[in-house]
Parts: sequence; C-alpha cells; structure tokens
Amino acid sequence: MQPRDQIRYQRALTLRLEGKSYREITKALGVPKSTQSDWFSNLELPLSIQKILREKDRLARKQFVEFNRRRTQIIQVENQKIKRSALREVDSLSKRELMLIGAALYWTEGYKIEIQKRTPEICFANSDPHMVALFLRFLREILQVPEEKFRVSIHIHPNIKAHSAIKFWAQITNIPQERFRITRQISRASKRKRPRNSLPYGTLDLRVNNRKNCFCIQGWINGLKYQSGLD
Repeated sequence: MQPRDQIRYQRALTLRLEGKSYREITKALGVPKSTQSDWFSNLELPLSIQKILREKDRLARKQFVEFNRRRTQIIQVENQKIKRSALREVDSLSKRELMLIGAALYWTEGYKIEIQKRTPEICFANSDPHMVALFLRFLREILQVPEEKFRVSIHIHPNIKAHSAIKFWAQITNIPQERFRITRQISRASKRKRPRNSLPYGTLDLRVNNRKNCFCIQGWINGLKYQSGLD
C-alpha cells in the first residue's frame, strides 16, 4: 500500500472504529465504498460499534423508503398534471382529423386480409369500448355507413355471461341488442390459462360489407404510409 493510501486507510479505520458508516467515510475522505469494503472485510468491530452501525443502517433504510414514497407521490401528481394539460390539447375533432384517426385505427386493428376477398368487407375487432366507439364515429360520420349495414358479434370466454356482454356493447355502440350474436367461445380447456377478469365483456367484432369503403380506407392508409418518408 502506498504511503498516501496508508494515511487514508488509517484515517478511514479511525472513523470506522468510531462508528462511522461507509457512506459517512466516503463523504469525509472521498474513499469509495468498494475500497472500504476491501479494507474492512475482516475487521472485528466492538459490539457497541456494531450496534451503532446497525441503527444507522436502519435509519438509512427508513429514510430511503420515505424518500421513495415522497418521490412517487410527487411523480404521480406531476403525471396527472401532464395528462390534464394534454387532454386540453384535444379539442372537438374535425372531419379530416376523424378521417385520419379512423384510417389509423383500421391500419392497426382492422383485418387487412379481407381486402383481398372478392367482396371485401370492413372488419374491426377490439375490446376497448372507447376505441370501438371512436371507430364507429368514423364509420357513421365519415363513411356514412347506414345502420342496417353493421354486423356485430362478440367473442367471449366461458366465464362471461352472454347477456351481460350484449347489454354492455349495445350501450357502447348504440346498436340494438337483438342484432348481436355470440361467437367463438373459448374452449373450457383454456379457461384456466386466463385470468377470470380478462376481457370482462369479451371482444366486439364489427363488420361492414362495402367494397368502395374498403378501398377508400386502404387509400387513406396508403396516404399515412407515405407520410412515414419510407419508400
């Protein structure tokens, strides 16, 4: 050990024997905790000093927990402020905005394979009621789809009551309950693999048979793709 290191070691040792923690020694002498750990790994401390260090460690952990709790509260408050501020930035949607949003929703959630059918149809499925309601606005206000053209079904798991799912989605979509049907019920063999509260009202499958609207949506999606700047 170099003379300079020897001096630092002796000073650190003195502080350690006085009941100073590694953190306190680092603050006083600038000696890293890893170095102290090597120096004092075999140091036998008096019981009185061990007791002091255990109490300091307990208080440090308590302060750390309290610091994290306060920090979490501050972050949560800040997150809510950010969300409220961002919410105010979204005003009522213009027709163009609703058109682009609807196309983007179909780009991510629609069944694009249906466009290859001889009689293409719009196929959109999702379990998020807000997303479904917004996509229906797009169909009704932008594409002017007549109400009688909507075909709706619900995919449910065995633990879901069909009448509850139908009632829920009828309220969300403003489509009469008698027009809904239940499809693709998951087999009982897979029931235990899913949480009981998973998709409490199932997934809504919405279809509209209209060739022109299908290709119109595809054109808007192509326009959005062009905006990416990729070839």
